[in-house]
Amino acid sequence: MRQSRRIGKEQSFLPNYAPNERKVRTFCRATGSVALLRIPPSALFLVAAAVASDLFPSLAPSISTVEVIVTVALVVILYDGGASIGWRRFRAAAVPIVSLGILGTFATAGLVTVFAHVALGLGWLTAGLLGAAIAPTDPAVVFSVLRGGHQLRGRTRTILEGESGANDPVGIALMLGLIAFATHADASFWIVVRVLCEQVAIGLLVGLAGGFVERRLLRVGWLRTLVLVAIVYVVADLAHGSGFLAVFVMGLVVGDIEAPSQSLQDRLASAAEVVAFVALGLTVHISGIAAGRWAEGLALAAFVTVVARPAVVGALLAPVRLRHGERLFVIWGGLKGAVPILLAAFAVTHHVHDAARIYETVFVVVLASVVVQGGTIPAAARRLARPRGARAG
Repeated sequence: MRQSRRIGKEQSFLPNYAPNERKVRTFCRATGSVALLRIPPSALFLVAAAVASDLFPSLAPSISTVEVIVTVALVVILYDGGASIGWRRFRAAAVPIVSLGILGTFATAGLVTVFAHVALGLGWLTAGLLGAAIAPTDPAVVFSVLRGGHQLRGRTRTILEGESGANDPVGIALMLGLIAFATHADASFWIVVRVLCEQVAIGLLVGLAGGFVERRLLRVGWLRTLVLVAIVYVVADLAHGSGFLAVFVMGLVVGDIEAPSQSLQDRLASAAEVVAFVALGLTVHISGIAAGRWAEGLALAAFVTVVARPAVVGALLAPVRLRHGERLFVIWGGLKGAVPILLAAFAVTHHVHDAARIYETVFVVVLASVVVQGGTIPAAARRLARPRGARAG
């Protein structure tokens, strides 16, 4: 009798449940997405390495050693990122990529400088160095996060990936120029313009030459490719150009040719990202960062995310044909990462005033960006960058 009552209740429940099954599943997925913030692995490695350096101070390498390690890792990441975009995709979004990469970086750095000086009370030079370090987006994080299974179509993904590769020489030129301005009494601000022109022009030419050489070789095996990429970076760097821009452009040129070992190349780039963030994390004693540095870093991160990038990117993308959701996704997708910390490391190795303060503040900005922006990219991609007609899954 009890069994028949139980069966009757179950049978009466099923008709009522069936029409709402899709709603229940959607609710479960939504609540699960909210409960589980998808923090990118790069943030976890960065924090874990910083904690390890606190527990075992002997693990901390020198800043100069970390510069070399992170530079090698970024070379691999940028080449792989350029190759994943390819020349055809780049041409379709060349105007927004170049405008965001050059004008956007300068404008963002300027706004951050003014905010750091006025709101945080920093000197103009320290504020300018912070602006130059924070302004560029980071290819290591952008490429990694956007490859996390998000089916982005159109030019949205291309713009974000292309911007992260194009704005590195601008950030480097700003930082090196400001460092020269800070450490040489006879230097003027025009050195920034000169360094920028040299970085971009030489890096572009060397990268195009290297790409055409590799095309002639029809993308040789991965080991020879790495050797050629290293040669291109070294040649551009010795010629006072941007080695980062050179290898990125080289990747763009050969990206439309199918690589014999693309999966291995992607895994190598992923490993390089891990190495970069572990090396950078080991340089920071997270327990030694004062509350004031945390406050300054979080304030700068909020300003860049909520004020500076929306204003700059919104203005530069105004003439570009994008849906409203895609435009918002590009604004939100300006992730910070290894490059800003590397630029802050330049201030430390050149012994500029307030170098330690700059380095710690940039670390906080990067950590906040990777956790908050990087962790919400999946949800933002579903809501903002989903193609028209696509159903929410």
